[in-house]
Amino acid sequence: MEPPRAHAPPPIADALIRVPRHAFIPAAAWVEPAGGDGYWIDRDRDPDRWWRAVCTDTVIYTQLDDGATELTPHNAARAFAPTCSASSPLLIAAFLRHLAPAPGDRILEVGTGTGWTAALLADLTGDPGRVTTVEIDPALAATAAAALRAAGPPPRLVVGDGTHGVPEHAPYDRLHITAGVREIPYAWIEQTRPGGVIVLPYAPVMRLLRLVVAGDGTALGTFHEDCAFMLLRSQRPPAPPAATAPAPDRVRALERDPAPLLDPPPGLQLLFDVLIGDLPWEDRTGTLVLDAAGSRATVREGRVIQRGPRDLWDEAERVHAVWTDRGEPGPDRMGLRLTRERQYVWLDDPAFAVADILTTRGETEHG
Repeated sequence: MEPPRAHAPPPIADALIRVPRHAFIPAAAWVEPAGGDGYWIDRDRDPDRWWRAVCTDTVIYTQLDDGATELTPHNAARAFAPTCSASSPLLIAAFLRHLAPAPGDRILEVGTGTGWTAALLADLTGDPGRVTTVEIDPALAATAAAALRAAGPPPRLVVGDGTHGVPEHAPYDRLHITAGVREIPYAWIEQTRPGGVIVLPYAPVMRLLRLVVAGDGTALGTFHEDCAFMLLRSQRPPAPPAATAPAPDRVRALERDPAPLLDPPPGLQLLFDVLIGDLPWEDRTGTLVLDAAGSRATVREGRVIQRGPRDLWDEAERVHAVWTDRGEPGPDRMGLRLTRERQYVWLDDPAFAVADILTTRGETEHG
């Protein structure tokens, strides 16, 4: 892991004052407060409401459906897919704290969005010319570029696919990723110097992941705060396949109490998300459901019904058993390792993938 830096932590609070959020929020947008109903803000019609939203810890949507759907109160309320937002200021501060940018650092940001975090990074490094931010959407890039120019000397803004990085300005000391990532592009590792840090929202579990790049071309990471980000456009789930004739359901008796699988603690939830792709939940009829990647399992009245290519309930029981065998670990005992050939989540020992532990246990049970 990277050794501690000799200087003091970056003055993030001061940067948030020097680079105010309001300079990067459009005059009209949709607000999604935590635990509350969304609402429309319009600076011209109701400036007080606009300022209250901008100056509080809220998420503000600034684009729907990659710009194909106009951002209006009606469309936003109908839950069209948001594809750009100004993230919660507290979450932005958490990412910057784990990134720990310092004066003189060379930084790559993937996902310019509104431009606010790019401006914060430029402020924290003390040299906008050492910050490169890449945005895949030309319209978002143009809006962000205007806001960045108005806020002060702007960082370098590139329009393109951030999964490739920006090799012509590498190597970087820090990579700041602002979109959910399922598969971490190896180009990011190649473009980060040994000891450099990558901070990103790891999409299978939607947790902040801090990676440190090693001199051998691998990276080792640890999980931190919960977070919620839109996925990289190239990593969005594909459309569901065309319906085919269903295979016969596989039915068995329920042999274990399902209660421990419901409302899982954070460590078990992380394993469910990574290894299964869903959490067990209970519908209005009292049926327990697990649904992932074209497979489905339901549990009701002592019967397990499984369909699709995977036996999801069997997998969930094995995951719970591994988690229990290991002393019910939390996310602090888990992390991610990435090599050129593979990325995997580990438990306690970065040398071993938790998926391999799960497979071994399943083979033992059935052997």
